[in-house]
Amino acid sequence: MISTEKNYLIALGSNVGDKFVNLQKAIDALFESVGTVEKIAPVYETPAWGFEGDSFYNTVVAVSASLPSERVLTKLIAIEKRLGRLRNQESGYQSRTIDLDILLCDDEITQLESLQIPHPQLQNRKFVLQPLADIAPDLLHPILQKSIREILADCEDQSVIHKLPRWLKNPKDNFLLSQYNFISIEGNIGAGKTTLATKIANDFNAKLILERFVDNPFLPKFYKDKDRYAFALEMSFLADRYQQTHDDLSQLDLFKDFIIADYDIYKSLIFAKVTLQEEEFKLYRRLFEMMYKDTKRPDLYVFLMQSPEKLLANIKTRGREYEQTITPEYLESLQKGYLDFIKNQNPEKVKIIDISEMDFVSNRKDYLTILTEVKDD
Repeated sequence: MISTEKNYLIALGSNVGDKFVNLQKAIDALFESVGTVEKIAPVYETPAWGFEGDSFYNTVVAVSASLPSERVLTKLIAIEKRLGRLRNQESGYQSRTIDLDILLCDDEITQLESLQIPHPQLQNRKFVLQPLADIAPDLLHPILQKSIREILADCEDQSVIHKLPRWLKNPKDNFLLSQYNFISIEGNIGAGKTTLATKIANDFNAKLILERFVDNPFLPKFYKDKDRYAFALEMSFLADRYQQTHDDLSQLDLFKDFIIADYDIYKSLIFAKVTLQEEEFKLYRRLFEMMYKDTKRPDLYVFLMQSPEKLLANIKTRGREYEQTITPEYLESLQKGYLDFIKNQNPEKVKIIDISEMDFVSNRKDYLTILTEVKDD
């Protein structure tokens, strides 16, 4: 299941030690444990607020994450602790190595003792509003019903703030997936291809191509009567994949960095070899080869390896009624077909990633492990 992403705006501040480094470490930690850093505002040097102390470096980042806001707060406190701040030892305003606060989260309104969203002091603090306006000027405050630009213009805080000429780095730039023009995510039924491809496309500005299996009228019939409907199913899939691949790959999108798909057209031959009778497969293969020679191949082929037991559990969880009769033997046959195909490919263009013990939807560390394997040469 593809989780719903929330859009968090988080304020960062530091006035102890190497303040710029502290901000960068905090951003790296947000990327590692909370979600994808989408935007980073400029850094501003600002006077201490509410106490006498060294000036602060402040900024705001936009982070997309599937975590609920209370869980994000827990993550922020853990990051602060890791970077040397202990909130429970503080009283009032004082110097700190790092300060992390949730300012906004979409149109969420939360009023708890430990967490208030929107941040109750947001409209009073120029050192927050200015970097926030730099990256989200038209965002509407869900309570005040004003844009951030309007709130900044109305703010009575007269503090003098200075924009620094240095820029913080986005940690997702370390994953140079745009070095590829076309990535194909493959795997057995229930491996998580669509979920992973969609997540990567959202995080790294890729054009997403998803297989249109839901619209295939032969698929439910095939699982009820394989012998009768196998050839019709495989031919309809081949025709649709061929058309979709040619249509989508030929359409240049100037606003996307690369293309990612949750299938490769060669899967047609892998499935057909398992499902068709010998004479049917011979005919099918002739048609497939005529189409395949004219089809664009991925620059990188990523295969998600899963155990049959885990695949069956995933299939059961996603609840497609017609898939519930799938057997371990059928999945093992498909897995063998995929691995036989991979053996004949250029090793430099293939990544086999064993995700049997991973949960890249709920566990961000697992997701980043996959990204690291994908990008590494």
